[in-house]
Amino acid sequence: MTETSPSQAPMLELRDVVRQYRVGDQQVRALDQVSMRIETGQFTSIIGPSGSGKSTLLHLLGALDRPDEGSIRFRGSEIGGLDEDRQAAFRLEQVGFVFQFFNLLPTLSAWENVAVPKLLDGTGLRKAKPRALELLELVGLGDRAQHRPGELSGGQMQRVAVARAMIMDPPLILADEPTGNLDSKTGESILALLGDITAQGNSVVMVTHDMGAVAYCDRVITLRDGRIGADDVVPARVQA
Repeated sequence: MTETSPSQAPMLELRDVVRQYRVGDQQVRALDQVSMRIETGQFTSIIGPSGSGKSTLLHLLGALDRPDEGSIRFRGSEIGGLDEDRQAAFRLEQVGFVFQFFNLLPTLSAWENVAVPKLLDGTGLRKAKPRALELLELVGLGDRAQHRPGELSGGQMQRVAVARAMIMDPPLILADEPTGNLDSKTGESILALLGDITAQGNSVVMVTHDMGAVAYCDRVITLRDGRIGADDVVPARVQA
């Protein structure tokens, strides 16, 4: 089969994706025949009650897991069946992750935390430092580059995490409850920052329970019982 040209393909396309798990003696479908497209430069939120399949979907999009059935294509190329080595390469080169609990290394400075992914492709910290400092300036933390996580607020730590997600220049950013541990004002600044990233041509997919976050997105996908219950375009999202 001929691959779709990356310039013509959506950032992500899922077709009839199924992911199921065994719980005791029962088979549970976390995702049940899910089909969707994520376009380039789109800020998409995925919402739904606990157990609806949000985290499972995010893991599949980031090649942290594989579907049991169906197809997942990234810029026209199938990623649903990648082996572990190619999954790891895909995550390193194509995806930036932002987590609820920041996942920063406490003994490293802010710029060193941002540069850590560069170690995985053989780039030394010192060589990666100029780009790490540039990204910290971008997220408003140029004056905190030498501070360790323990010396930063929650919002500042999340900004470091966003900068780290961008260090490999990935086209796709996946955010798992990025405002979950932040106050409302700080959370709004993180959402605005993620919105700015899409303006640069990246795609951001965010799982959230925060309904206020929806206003910052271009699109809202609601999951219910492993299926897409609604897929709505936000008429005019909040701009930074």
